[in-house]
Amino acid sequence: MRLLFTVSSWPTHYSAMVPLGWALQAAGHEVRVLCTPTQVGPVSQAALPPVPVLDGMDVVTRLRLQYYEEAVAGVWPYPWLPPHPLTGERLRDLGDFDVDDFRARVAPELAARAARSFDAAVEFARAWRPDLVLHDPASLEGLLAAQVVGVPAALCLWGPVGTHEPEHMRIVPTDHSGSFPRHGLGEFDLGMIERVVDPCPDPLAPPTAAVRLPVRYVPYNGNRPAPTWLLHPADRPRVCVTWSTALSTVSGPDSYLLPEVIHALRGLDCDVIVTATAADVAALGPVPVSVRVVEHVPLRMVLPQCDVVVHHGGSGSAMTALCAGIPQFIATFAAEQTVTGQRVAAAGAGRHALGHLADRETIRDSVGDLLSNRSYRVTADRLRREMLARPTPATFVESLEELAAA
Repeated sequence: MRLLFTVSSWPTHYSAMVPLGWALQAAGHEVRVLCTPTQVGPVSQAALPPVPVLDGMDVVTRLRLQYYEEAVAGVWPYPWLPPHPLTGERLRDLGDFDVDDFRARVAPELAARAARSFDAAVEFARAWRPDLVLHDPASLEGLLAAQVVGVPAALCLWGPVGTHEPEHMRIVPTDHSGSFPRHGLGEFDLGMIERVVDPCPDPLAPPTAAVRLPVRYVPYNGNRPAPTWLLHPADRPRVCVTWSTALSTVSGPDSYLLPEVIHALRGLDCDVIVTATAADVAALGPVPVSVRVVEHVPLRMVLPQCDVVVHHGGSGSAMTALCAGIPQFIATFAAEQTVTGQRVAAAGAGRHALGHLADRETIRDSVGDLLSNRSYRVTADRLRREMLARPTPATFVESLEELAAA
């Protein structure tokens, strides 16, 4: 069987698909991953074969435009304005972004790039003839290619946010290029998504109108080595702090909460493990002796040795924490991440705060509560067991074989 993946230009968007790609290859099936040239390295490092033919609007620009539209609509919840959609600089006023110039000069080129990306996916699918197409929520090229060549497709969700969310927090883009009608399918709408691969336990089930295909979430956060001291039991509780490497780029500099988190945890009786990039480590400066900073260690190797995790609401962090069965404190700076934080908290597996309200006292009190109140750990462990009861990627391959055969 031939499986075609299409993925966005943001590695964490498709990281949940990587173990499924391994399972398909291990079962003897052929896999190809259509991606942008910028993703050849990450896809290859994940031991999957890249085909760098996609293009289109980069994810950073799309998200910044979404945040700008939230501010215009009055649903941007933060006391500062989002960054300039194109330059990333601080906006002092919404009028600093020339919307008319963007629509006249930039948007047509972005639409043309997206059209070329859709056409490239269709061209490859016609030549390679896949039996099934899987795509991440931000890559509609796979959905279009599957419908053009007449094979089934499934959207692979990355966490608790679904296909049918309010407009200002949608993770599925629209087709500004007109590629769906150009290929004879009519205007794109969410009803075209017939199936979703859903890795979430039932209490965090993402809203969707599509048929759910349940699968176990298997974390993939890269392949860097972990320090051996993680194997040894700690004398007191461990709190992991992990922060997005690109959150400031997308949401602006006010979203860099990492130093505040470190200072907030100083008074707690716990050891702190910070996973960060080299740039973040340099920006932190001196840290307390109770804090260990490790660079690029996969989160799945750190969290099983921890009692609580603090993060920004990324689906990969939230789902990896659920797999480890540990409580989470989530401080968020974007609509999708806020939904993740709210749903984890509503399920009883953590606490959530909007980023601008997560001051040192709130962080310290929340993490202290998560450490002392055992109900969070009990709920997190129950959700972990629910996730373990779902079909593994290896077992799920059989479902995909049946879908392709039908």
